Amino acid sequence: METGIWEIGIGHYLTVAACLLTLGMFGIFLNRKNVIIILMSVELMLLAVNINLVAFAHFSGDLVGQVFALFILTVAAAETAIGLAIIVVYYRNRGSIAVEDINMMKG
Repeated sequence: METGIWEIGIGHYLTVAACLLTLGMFGIFLNRKNVIIILMSVELMLLAVNINLVAFAHFSGDLVGQVFALFILTVAAAETAIGLAIIVVYYRNRGSIAVEDINMMKG
C-alpha cells in the first residue's frame, strides 16, 4: 500500500480540534447575551477535546483516550439536558433568557 500525499495524519486532527476550540471561545466571548449560544459554544469546546483524545489514542494504539472521550460525551449530554431544562423553566418564569437577567436568581 502506497502512502500518498493525501494521507491524514495527527496534525490534521489537531488542526480541526484547534479550529473548533477557537470557534467555541469566540462564541463565548463575543456573544454574552444568549445562554443557548454559550451552551453550544461549550459543547464545541468539549468536542474539540474529544477529537484530541481520540486522535492521540488512535495514533498511540491505546484505547484509554477513546473510552475517556465516551465518558466526556456522556457527561456533556447530561449537562446539556439539565441546562436546557433549567433554561426552559427560567423562560417560563421570567419570559426571557437574557444573561443579564440570570443574576436575579441569586438569593
